[in-house]
Amino acid sequence: MPDLIEISSTGLSAAINPFGAELTHLRDAGGRELMTDADPAYWTGHAPILFPIVGRLNGDVLRIGGTDHPMKQHGFARRMPFEVIARDPNRAVFRLTDDAETRAVYPFAFALDLAFRIRGATLEIEARIENRGEVAMPASFGWHPAFAWPLPYGKAREDHRILFAADEPESLRAIVPGGLIGAAPRPSPLDGRTLHLRDDLFLNDALIWDQVRSGRVTYGAPTGPQLDIAFPGTSKLGIWTKPGAHYVCIEPWHGIADPQGFAGAFSDKPGVFEIAPYGDWTCSLDVTLRP
Repeated sequence: MPDLIEISSTGLSAAINPFGAELTHLRDAGGRELMTDADPAYWTGHAPILFPIVGRLNGDVLRIGGTDHPMKQHGFARRMPFEVIARDPNRAVFRLTDDAETRAVYPFAFALDLAFRIRGATLEIEARIENRGEVAMPASFGWHPAFAWPLPYGKAREDHRILFAADEPESLRAIVPGGLIGAAPRPSPLDGRTLHLRDDLFLNDALIWDQVRSGRVTYGAPTGPQLDIAFPGTSKLGIWTKPGAHYVCIEPWHGIADPQGFAGAFSDKPGVFEIAPYGDWTCSLDVTLRP
């Protein structure tokens, strides 16, 4: 396993694994861990990067230009080594570029950069996808950070909640067995703008807002330190854990799993965006520790 790359400021420290450019630790100034304990009884992930797909494909098949390509859930970026292209005490940048292995399943020339920076009590992460080819490149991208539940500030697990920044009146999408999106909507579990966290919410997989209006949520107990998680310009949000686990994933997505029965081209899949030839696309995720 490669050495973790550490960055820090007076308010936070972070450690990123170059394998997958995965945020592995986020700690406060006192060294308290804000990320998952990665208990193998539940899930060993920390914050995988989802590219070039989000979720599962019907039959695990990516259809591009009339050709079927095998593609596992959430894509290949999380299973590949990134190059460290910049490193300072409070900043690190990681890059994944296409190679023969990626082009065999995703026939595009690309560069995916993940830039991590800590300013005070905020971790700023920016993703930039560059299309290095002569044809438009369809893609999806998603964040998948798993935060400690409960946070390490002495509050009970059942006191934790997620507060949305805006009203979210729409129903949710449901995941059916096999990981695809079902046709029937799922009633919203929100109490006003508040999601009161409890295990039974996740007995049937993730909660999925595919028309999220909030560009920010706040996670934690009502009193004591909380995490402010900002994802401007993001249209979809997943929240997930496994019942009993000591984490909750707050996942802003630019993409979604295949609808049940979908058998079309990847470019026609819901949630897919296109990057123009020699163009680029960016998004960001900021995590701030509020006292």
